Amino acid sequence: MISARNADTILMLDDEFDIMNMFTRALQHQGFHVFGFTEPSLALEHFQKNSEQYGLVISDIRMPVMDGYEFIKRVKEIKPNVKVFFMSAYLSDDIQFTTGLSLVKVDEYIEKPISLNGFMMLVKKYFLTTTEISKN
Repeated sequence: MISARNADTILMLDDEFDIMNMFTRALQHQGFHVFGFTEPSLALEHFQKNSEQYGLVISDIRMPVMDGYEFIKRVKEIKPNVKVFFMSAYLSDDIQFTTGLSLVKVDEYIEKPISLNGFMMLVKKYFLTTTEISKN
């Protein structure tokens, strides 16, 4: 189990409830403190009020009203050093994807579909790396 410390909370955003819920529950089951959202505006409002507790934001790219690029741009305006993972079914050679990535700094790209095990390995890798860096 991974204990929640300051900046060890994860914000999970995906407009598809089933995907958001599945990944949020899996992370919580592993001991992570996670807030899951299906609406970018609500997630952004929550992030703005609680940004100090977040160390990682995981966001879908394709969402109605506000896409992942705009969401992450606004998140980074609030907390520039927060780590960001993008999740999408986009292909990495897609022009819109490549152009969008140049607008925001992303620490990891997760291509859907991904297994729960693969997803958990990426998140745990981030937290293990962060813990090792903070010890040095």
